[in-house]
Amino acid sequence: MIDQVQPSFIRRCVSDILNGLSDGLTHFSGTSRTAVIFALQPDSPMLLCDPQNLLKGHEPIFNTLYLDNQKWRINEKVQPDRKKFADIISVKNLGLAGLLSHGGYSGSVFFQQWFTEHHPDLCSTGPTECWLEHAVWRFSHDLANDQDLYTGISGHFLKEFATHAVRDHIIDQMNRLLGWDSQIRIYPVLDAILMLSETREEGSWPEGRLLIVDPSMVSELDFLVKFQEEVRPQLVNYKHVRKLLLTVERSSRHLVSDGRAILGICRDTLPSFSLCADFRGRHGFLKINRNKVCSFADGRFSSTTYQAKLVQLEELLLESSLDRSDIFFIFKIVVSLVHHSQERKHGCTIVIDLNSEPVAISGQTLSPPLDLRKPYMLKMVKSLAKVDGALHIGADQHLHGFACLLDGRSFSGEDRARGARYNSALRFTAEHANIIVVVVSSDRPVSVIHQGVDVHSTCAWDQKVGCVYDLERLDYWVGL
Repeated sequence: MIDQVQPSFIRRCVSDILNGLSDGLTHFSGTSRTAVIFALQPDSPMLLCDPQNLLKGHEPIFNTLYLDNQKWRINEKVQPDRKKFADIISVKNLGLAGLLSHGGYSGSVFFQQWFTEHHPDLCSTGPTECWLEHAVWRFSHDLANDQDLYTGISGHFLKEFATHAVRDHIIDQMNRLLGWDSQIRIYPVLDAILMLSETREEGSWPEGRLLIVDPSMVSELDFLVKFQEEVRPQLVNYKHVRKLLLTVERSSRHLVSDGRAILGICRDTLPSFSLCADFRGRHGFLKINRNKVCSFADGRFSSTTYQAKLVQLEELLLESSLDRSDIFFIFKIVVSLVHHSQERKHGCTIVIDLNSEPVAISGQTLSPPLDLRKPYMLKMVKSLAKVDGALHIGADQHLHGFACLLDGRSFSGEDRARGARYNSALRFTAEHANIIVVVVSSDRPVSVIHQGVDVHSTCAWDQKVGCVYDLERLDYWVGL
């Protein structure tokens, strides 16, 4: 730790931002740690605050970037002037494995770089990078003020920054593709998308695509139906727009808006820039030119792709004694089954039995087992997944049974908030070695269960909320 003369004001600023940033990103992307390195002046020591060990394992890289190399201390464009706290010279993402980062130079904080986790299931890194970019601005602003003027609002603002981060990323892309004179106002559009996502029509959640285009690009669209200007429904009339979405449900057509009103219905030909809300029932995706920006559900934006990446499963398989080729095929088979189940919105349970002789499980035993390496067999097994009970897949990449019942004795690791499928998997894996169970729920994330533990829900760090953290010198930390 640095000596006791470190100002408590700086520690408080850093801690407030880290806590707000971590809390906000956790709601947006799942459990997210955060960290920061900074130097107040060109000749100041580089300081670090990493309360949850996010940067652990990257010590050699930081040593190379900031200790062995001192070029970062030279930036003639930066003047030590607190009044110029908003004039930030950006430092882009460092590209470190498993991390996203953004930093900058300013008159109040010579150098700073903020970090968070790069989750494997992000629609786009853009909103998260905009989030980190705003953390840079907030820290520069806070240290430009005297301690007596500090409000402590930065952490609270970053906690609720999701919509702003999505908006900032869209604006960045819009300016790059359209220029600075677009007439689309993004905040009202985002509000409309969230309201539409929660508006049911005769009990059904919205499906279909709403295309938002700049008025200058309307002529590039291939309209099937065009509404007269004087009777165009306004975008803020959510109930009316929700009814109009029925006209493009489960089709390649788009309902078109200029950000204010509904212009008509067009084919799937897109202009050079467009913003699309792709409603898929309980959730949907926001896209720029067919590229996903984020998802939305339950009245809020998030980063999830709603497609399980199953990173934990891959790690467990790699730790097994199976050949790499067998691991590849088993993982590919399970991912295909999981994604199919998610797309069809039905739950399923998949037992991956890594024993040389598959364990006996009561259910519909197959003789001979089905070879899942054959595409037509895998396609048939996707239908078997709809039947109540589990699929039993062996290390030989064959299906040994379906509609299997997983039994086991009750133990303290159960989660009474979850259903029978989930808790049966916990019990079964607690009593059988070399078994991994993947549970797909229709309304929850995919769970990977091994040895009676939900691997995804285990947390490797102790979250400390509302704490004021100590700062460390980077050279001391690297030497630990």
